[in-house]
Amino acid sequence: MSPTNPFRNTRIEYHILQSFPVTCLNRDDVGAPKTAIVGGNTRARVSSQCWKRQVRLAMQDFGIKLGIRSKKIADFVAKACIESGALDEQATACGKVVSDSFSKDTLFFFTASEAQAFADYAQEKGFDSTKLNDKELQKVAKKHLNTAIDGLDIALFGRMVAQASELNVEAASSFSHAISTHKVSNEVEFFTALDDLSEETGSAHMGSLEFNSATYYRYISLDLGQLWDSLLGEGLAKAIEAFTKALFVAVPSARQTTQSGASPWEFAKIYIRKGQRLQVPFETAVKSKDGGYLQPSITALTDYLTHKEKLAGSLFGKQKEYTFGQDSSFNIDNLVSELTSYVAEGL
Repeated sequence: MSPTNPFRNTRIEYHILQSFPVTCLNRDDVGAPKTAIVGGNTRARVSSQCWKRQVRLAMQDFGIKLGIRSKKIADFVAKACIESGALDEQATACGKVVSDSFSKDTLFFFTASEAQAFADYAQEKGFDSTKLNDKELQKVAKKHLNTAIDGLDIALFGRMVAQASELNVEAASSFSHAISTHKVSNEVEFFTALDDLSEETGSAHMGSLEFNSATYYRYISLDLGQLWDSLLGEGLAKAIEAFTKALFVAVPSARQTTQSGASPWEFAKIYIRKGQRLQVPFETAVKSKDGGYLQPSITALTDYLTHKEKLAGSLFGKQKEYTFGQDSSFNIDNLVSELTSYVAEGL
């Protein structure tokens, strides 16, 4: 990290509580809601990968041009070569060389700008695939990656290129697995389906689906220093705005047509801090109180954070603190405004 980085060792931390009714937000290999054992109790779980993908896709709604994560970089580059004047056979051969240089049948996270730069490089070589050089391709990629233009998701979620480590990008964001703050037991829904054209009585199909309901704790850390480095200091406020709004609206997509899970944030504590990250473990499962789990979860969350702040003393490094969900006059737009203002003041 650059020694002149104005946000070195500074993070935004989002501690979010979100309640869902009957849902199966994230399925395991047998179609059941994912779970984890925490503090000796079974908890509902949504994997970090699941929620990260939904956040990534949601950023498009806020004006962000995403990168492309695919095994099909060869096809993408070949199409760019054809548009630049290559014959089909030339384009296919050039696309394969590029693919072999970076992915070898694995997912490769790249930008449209990089792909076009590969096509331009191939054009300079007369679309002769035998003249394309791995080292030169890597230099082209390094020169033309600009995450502030069309790859903010690469800056946020990182990129690993095993065959060219100099193209790796350290992830600025860190997502925990979302867990229920309380003990959960999966339940089974038995269902039948009727045949509209059948003259016989009874169901034409029977089946079962597992589900649960839970109040989830989500922890997300956004390293402002790393993000500033990856964006080369460009568009940091816009990135934070899009990321925060995407965090707010993104919901896992599993079974949304049959078990709609459309619940927004219920409560959140957001810190801007320097120093060590701090995640609430909810090692002791909360018990239902006043009709549900949300209120005791809020109490457990705020008590834990307050206690840890006192124990850490000056090492807690708090710069700002915001509470969402208790006062309707402080909405998501206010939160975004506060976060982006902090960044603007730091530049």
